[in-house]
Amino acid sequence: MANSTVKGKIAFINHEKKYAIIEYEQNGKKKTVHGSIEEKVQKKLKAENIIKKTHHFMMGDVVECKVGISERGDRMIASNIKFLYNNALDVLINKSNTTNKFTGYLKIVDDKYFVKEIESYLFFPVPFSPWQILPTESELNEPVLFSLENREKKEKISASLLSNVYIPEFHTAVKSFKNKQSLEAEVYNITPHGIYLNIFAEKIRAKIPLLKSEKMQSFSATLKKGDKIMIIITHLSKSRISVEPVIA
Repeated sequence: MANSTVKGKIAFINHEKKYAIIEYEQNGKKKTVHGSIEEKVQKKLKAENIIKKTHHFMMGDVVECKVGISERGDRMIASNIKFLYNNALDVLINKSNTTNKFTGYLKIVDDKYFVKEIESYLFFPVPFSPWQILPTESELNEPVLFSLENREKKEKISASLLSNVYIPEFHTAVKSFKNKQSLEAEVYNITPHGIYLNIFAEKIRAKIPLLKSEKMQSFSATLKKGDKIMIIITHLSKSRISVEPVIA
């Protein structure tokens, strides 16, 4: 049987085994077919200009694919899976413009954290800060509140838990940043690109880019590993820190 192009909806996803079950209709009959959602498959399709960009597939995604006999000839499979749209995702994004607060269940898939939204069953990746204390095993599969981030780019949309626990040193860094207080840091590496620092006994790390200014070049020329310098935090978020040296 020759491959036929069909339009269907993802009814189930196994993120661990990286496959999806796609529901579609053919000649008035509802059918299902398995297809790979591996990232390397998506990258190959992009390289071949079959799709414009890779996609993190979710429940409810409407897709276009080719359906045909597998290489072994023992079953029908879906190939060239192309994301079209997801109405359920659009509903959540629209809702988030008014109230960006949702309930879901915390999951781990392939050693990465996700939240499964309680009504749509959509999975959203949960990026954690380097300074966060990760949830315990007992917190998995339990209800959590979260908001959606990067909503303007569906392919990069993620979840942010509304209840987070950070290491004590992060709170100290926040206080120093707000009060514009200088801190002592230890140099643990120096490269042509920057000076790498340990702050709060290696609990937080930062980098000072080596700018081509005479003042900075003169400052960095005298440094070596293990030296202590004074720095000030110029930017601090849950995922990024920027610092500058205090140069007399």
